Amino acid sequence: MKKYVNGKLVDMSSDEIKARQEEEKKEQALEPEKKLSALRLERDFLLGQSDWVVIKEREEGGSVSNFADWKEYRQKLRDITKTYKSLQDVKWPTAPSE
Repeated sequence: MKKYVNGKLVDMSSDEIKARQEEEKKEQALEPEKKLSALRLERDFLLGQSDWVVIKEREEGGSVSNFADWKEYRQKLRDITKTYKSLQDVKWPTAPSE
Protein backbone atom coordinates (compact mmCIF):
# COMPACT_ATOMS: atom_id res chain seq x y z
CA MET A 1 0.00 0.00 0.00
CA LYS A 2 1.08 3.54 -0.64
CA LYS A 3 0.32 6.97 0.76
CA TYR A 4 1.10 10.56 -0.06
CA VAL A 5 3.63 12.44 2.06
CA ASN A 6 4.37 16.04 1.11
CA GLY A 7 2.96 15.40 -2.35
CA LYS A 8 5.05 12.27 -2.96
CA LEU A 9 3.78 8.72 -3.16
CA VAL A 10 5.64 6.48 -0.68
CA ASP A 11 5.25 2.96 0.68
CA MET A 12 3.35 2.53 3.92
CA SER A 13 5.01 0.72 6.81
CA SER A 14 3.60 -2.61 7.95
CA ASP A 15 2.16 -0.91 11.06
CA GLU A 16 0.45 1.71 8.89
CA ILE A 17 -0.97 -1.03 6.66
CA LYS A 18 -2.33 -2.91 9.69
CA ALA A 19 -3.86 0.30 11.07
CA ARG A 20 -5.48 1.06 7.73
CA GLN A 21 -6.88 -2.46 7.47
CA GLU A 22 -8.34 -2.17 10.97
CA GLU A 23 -9.99 1.13 10.00
CA GLU A 24 -11.50 -0.51 6.94
CA LYS A 25 -12.86 -3.39 9.06
CA LYS A 26 -14.48 -0.91 11.45
CA GLU A 27 -16.06 0.98 8.56
CA GLN A 28 -17.43 -2.25 7.09
CA ALA A 29 -18.86 -3.24 10.48
CA LEU A 30 -20.75 0.07 10.63
CA GLU A 31 -22.21 -0.28 7.13
CA PRO A 32 -25.32 -2.29 8.15
CA GLU A 33 -26.15 0.30 10.82
CA LYS A 34 -25.77 3.12 8.29
CA LYS A 35 -28.16 1.36 5.92
CA LEU A 36 -30.68 0.77 8.69
CA SER A 37 -30.40 4.40 9.75
CA ALA A 38 -31.18 5.56 6.20
CA LEU A 39 -34.17 3.22 6.12
CA ARG A 40 -35.44 4.65 9.42
CA LEU A 41 -35.09 8.21 8.13
CA GLU A 42 -37.22 7.47 5.08
CA ARG A 43 -39.74 5.56 7.20
CA ASP A 44 -39.99 8.47 9.66
CA PHE A 45 -40.54 10.86 6.76
CA LEU A 46 -43.43 8.74 5.47
CA LEU A 47 -44.94 8.50 8.94
CA GLY A 48 -44.73 12.28 9.22
CA GLN A 49 -46.58 12.66 5.95
CA SER A 50 -49.52 10.74 7.38
CA ASP A 51 -49.61 12.41 10.81
CA TRP A 52 -52.45 14.62 9.56
CA VAL A 53 -54.74 11.57 9.51
CA VAL A 54 -54.17 10.82 13.18
CA ILE A 55 -54.58 14.48 14.13
CA LYS A 56 -57.79 14.84 12.11
CA GLU A 57 -59.20 11.61 13.56
CA ARG A 58 -58.52 12.74 17.13
CA GLU A 59 -59.66 16.33 16.69
CA GLU A 60 -62.82 15.51 14.76
CA GLY A 61 -63.65 12.24 16.49
CA GLY A 62 -64.07 9.67 13.79
CA SER A 63 -64.24 11.84 10.69
CA VAL A 64 -61.68 9.82 8.72
CA SER A 65 -63.77 7.14 7.02
CA ASN A 66 -60.83 4.84 6.23
CA PHE A 67 -58.92 5.41 9.46
CA ALA A 68 -58.43 1.65 9.97
CA ASP A 69 -56.59 1.51 6.62
CA TRP A 70 -54.37 4.42 7.68
CA LYS A 71 -53.72 2.79 11.03
CA GLU A 72 -52.67 -0.44 9.29
CA TYR A 73 -50.45 1.49 6.84
CA ARG A 74 -48.71 3.36 9.65
CA GLN A 75 -48.13 0.11 11.58
CA LYS A 76 -46.58 -1.48 8.50
CA LEU A 77 -44.24 1.51 8.27
CA ARG A 78 -43.27 1.15 11.92
CA ASP A 79 -42.60 -2.57 11.41
CA ILE A 80 -40.57 -2.11 8.21
CA THR A 81 -37.22 -2.48 10.00
CA LYS A 82 -38.23 -5.93 11.25
CA THR A 83 -38.22 -7.18 7.65
CA TYR A 84 -35.85 -4.91 5.72
CA LYS A 85 -32.40 -3.62 6.64
CA SER A 86 -31.66 -1.16 3.81
CA LEU A 87 -33.34 1.13 1.30
CA GLN A 88 -32.08 -1.00 -1.59
CA ASP A 89 -34.40 -3.94 -0.96
CA VAL A 90 -37.36 -2.39 0.87
CA LYS A 91 -40.91 -2.76 -0.44
CA TRP A 92 -42.89 0.16 0.96
CA PRO A 93 -46.56 -0.28 1.84
CA THR A 94 -49.00 1.76 -0.22
CA ALA A 95 -50.70 4.66 1.53
CA PRO A 96 -54.50 4.53 1.50
CA SER A 97 -56.39 7.02 -0.62
CA GLU A 98 -57.58 10.14 1.12
